[in-house]
Amino acid sequence: WDNADFSRGVGTTFYQEFLTLNTAKPPFVRDVEAKIRRYLRSSYSAAWTLKITWEKAPAYAARTDTRRTVTYQAILTTDGFRSYILMLYQQGGMQWDYTRLAATNVLIGYT
Repeated sequence: WDNADFSRGVGTTFYQEFLTLNTAKPPFVRDVEAKIRRYLRSSYSAAWTLKITWEKAPAYAARTDTRRTVTYQAILTTDGFRSYILMLYQQGGMQWDYTRLAATNVLIGYT
């Protein structure tokens, strides 16, 4: 996510933390739990979840093109023993033109 460039005043980043240990879980956290259960076929009950949203983020360097933006999210969650991340992209996926990025070794994912 380091290739997003907010220096031209286009786009924003925000986050929301959900502490759910011994509390009622909001629908968002229940949805995250359901996705993890469905995709990984395991029982899971979140104790903590963090949703980070990059909204209308232009690619670095924004001085060249602020019209091509993308919205994406990372959702980090843990039950205290296991941790997961959901990476969600807007409809149609990553929209940046990777041929115009400053770096040519583009990678979407994590290790």
